[in-house]
Amino acid sequence: MSLIQYYGTGKRKTSVARVFLRPGKGDITLYVNKKPRQFVEYFNLDSHKHTIKQPLLVTETENKFSVFIRVNGGGMNGQAEAIRLGIARALVEFNKELRSTLKQAGLLTRDARIKERKKYGLLGARKAPQYHKR
Repeated sequence: MSLIQYYGTGKRKTSVARVFLRPGKGDITLYVNKKPRQFVEYFNLDSHKHTIKQPLLVTETENKFSVFIRVNGGGMNGQAEAIRLGIARALVEFNKELRSTLKQAGLLTRDARIKERKKYGLLGARKAPQYHKR
């Protein structure tokens, strides 16, 4: 018997999430930086929980899948948004007809904003030393 699962990768800032959707009853298994974590305890803010479950709520598939998540790097917010993108992409792999619903909700767009690099001669990405005339 082969394992039926749908895969999606999500990225945000420096976080990378690998998400597997398997037919199930809605439980979430989470590994953060190769360590097992409790979903409810790790993402303790309601905003993070809502962000992660948003694609499942929009497509009304919350209790149809068990979600297996492996996320590396970044902070809480970046990880939550990376997981959201991964779940949305996995749902599209499951059913192509969900694409328009997820696209309309803005859940399939990769947020490309990342930290700007520091340039030589400057104190930060844009901050320059104080200018003096004499």
